[in-house]
Amino acid sequence: MKPNTILCCGEALTDFIPRLTQEGAPAFEPKVGGSVFNTAIALGRLGIASAFLGGLSSDFFGDELRKALSASHVDISLAPVSERYTIAAFVKFEDGQARYSFIDEGSACRMLAPADLPVLPEPVSALHLGSFPLAIEPCGEAFETLCRREHQRRVIHFDPNIRANLIKDRASHRARVEGIVAMADIIKMSDEDLAWMAPGSSAEAFAKDWLKRGAKLVVVTRGKDGALAFTSRFECGIPGVQVKVADTIGAGDTFTAGLLAWLHGENLLNKPAIAALDQERVVAALKFAVKAAAVTVSRPGADPPWAHELAHKLEG
Repeated sequence: MKPNTILCCGEALTDFIPRLTQEGAPAFEPKVGGSVFNTAIALGRLGIASAFLGGLSSDFFGDELRKALSASHVDISLAPVSERYTIAAFVKFEDGQARYSFIDEGSACRMLAPADLPVLPEPVSALHLGSFPLAIEPCGEAFETLCRREHQRRVIHFDPNIRANLIKDRASHRARVEGIVAMADIIKMSDEDLAWMAPGSSAEAFAKDWLKRGAKLVVVTRGKDGALAFTSRFECGIPGVQVKVADTIGAGDTFTAGLLAWLHGENLLNKPAIAALDQERVVAALKFAVKAAAVTVSRPGADPPWAHELAHKLEG
């Protein structure tokens, strides 16, 4: 494993994307995907040392996931492989936004348990986690346990990425999210996540609350309208990038990768540096993250950019 690796902890699955056959009949096309999987892929493509931790299957969908991770230079040595099946996520587009229906009971991802957690090697310097595995068991408990075990010595980036249809107990899931917030250094959430977590609350009020709980940087993405960022000392924002949208799958995941990649490339992905970030650096990180996400939304499916497709060169 390479030095200063970012370990992405969460789900890898098969997205079934709606398409029309040559005869015009409706159909679903399988694509590799998953929020945390997409972020790992995007980091690897941007030249950042990236690894994936999540339950993978030995079925043929799992074969494709492992091939895709390896092709984007993502280390999968920590990811356990079992004969359990790969999660299926069926996608429906409404007003340009993706909605998901999951088949996950007993899947390789879901059944990752605390006992399956590996000892993390020294090269792992940061963890990214979040998305719907935190809402299902036993993997939710496993990833929360991992965060609790590692947060004092490794940077934690957290993206709640709420999937409301998978959350059976709103109160308990919110409690888990808030527990991880208290351990996280950086939090990225979408305006949709904000609407679920605190209906009617402003991004500023909500971010200030999470900063008081322990986070050092809170970022709220707003789709085509760009992103906002908050620290205990300042707040700032940038507009979105105008682009012809193919679909929004993987946009937020690529934004996360862009944010982490920029900080990594500037040697700022460590706890003291994150706590001391100034507005100029935060704005630069946001701009790069938005630019990376704009490439993803410009092409169908979660297809993050490679480093050569972006003007800013990162040092890995």
